[in-house]
Amino acid sequence: MRPLMFGEILDGSFQAIRRNAKAMLGAALLAQTLAAVLTAVLTAFSATSAASLETWAAGLTEQDLVPVVLTFASGVLLVSVLTVFLSAVLQGAMVVPVARSVLNRPTGFRQMWSLARSRAGALVRLAALLVGAGLLVALLFVALAVLLVSTVGGMGALILIPLGLVCFVLYVWIYIKLMVAPAAVVVEELGALAGIRRSWELTGNSWWRLLGITLVVGIMVGVITQIVTIPVSLLSGFYTGVVSPHGGAEQAITAAVVAGVATAVIGAVVGAVGFAFQTSVMALLYLDLRMRRDGLDIALLRLLESGADPDGVPGRGVPVYRAGPGQNPRPPYVAPPYVAPPNGTPPGGAWPDGR
Repeated sequence: MRPLMFGEILDGSFQAIRRNAKAMLGAALLAQTLAAVLTAVLTAFSATSAASLETWAAGLTEQDLVPVVLTFASGVLLVSVLTVFLSAVLQGAMVVPVARSVLNRPTGFRQMWSLARSRAGALVRLAALLVGAGLLVALLFVALAVLLVSTVGGMGALILIPLGLVCFVLYVWIYIKLMVAPAAVVVEELGALAGIRRSWELTGNSWWRLLGITLVVGIMVGVITQIVTIPVSLLSGFYTGVVSPHGGAEQAITAAVVAGVATAVIGAVVGAVGFAFQTSVMALLYLDLRMRRDGLDIALLRLLESGADPDGVPGRGVPVYRAGPGQNPRPPYVAPPYVAPPNGTPPGGAWPDGR
């Protein structure tokens, strides 16, 4: 119920997942399902058809390989875009249980979707804007790279390296500026463009802090994911090389398929936990920014004391405070009016003047 420190954000994220496991992990598994299914299918297909694919590819000319490579790349790009699109929508919906957990209110999977359903259209438009802008920038960079290499040859690569670094830095800057847009769309009931503007405004003076927290959380999730998935990915080589070294080609293929599918499934589960944790951190950062700028902690305290709107989204309907030049960035605290007990006697037994 106050602006949060880094440790409190991490602890609050774990608590939000633990108290709303069905909602948080269920939505996160949906976000990881598409990539997991594709990985499992590709692993099984490549393991069972490696020899025939190698023979088929050997008979193709360079002109024949170009459409094959383009088709494969287009399929991977399409699945990646769909995964990012679905993740952006689910990230907005998962803000609901995190916001409710601040007031110790549990949220089920169905209740989460019920409270976020009215913002589904805005979340879809927001995801479309973000994904479309990312694809447009990537296409422009690829087109510029092709143009430079075709015109100036090897010197084009030297130009592309610093240009790529500049684009990467610009991407990170914009990503941090827009990271709480899904939360703003859901909690404040904004449209897609208004949510982007609101995220840009909220993150104005906290960019470096948000970048540091995001990097630390991303490194934590990446390290834990690698620790869990690497041993599973080594199962196939361990089985064929140690347990059954003379099992033959068919047994090696079976081991590779089983290990690949197991890796995809375990990767999806671990990825779902990581996605839920990162989304929970993002939601708490959004609430923290509003506490620092809008005095949301005061509104939440009043809501907790009164018990009002037990089935709603905390923070929804709280007015945005805009400080003027030289004013405190947080709104002034206004004490609630005193309500005397029914018999007219204050709790201390007498009024301050002795009456």
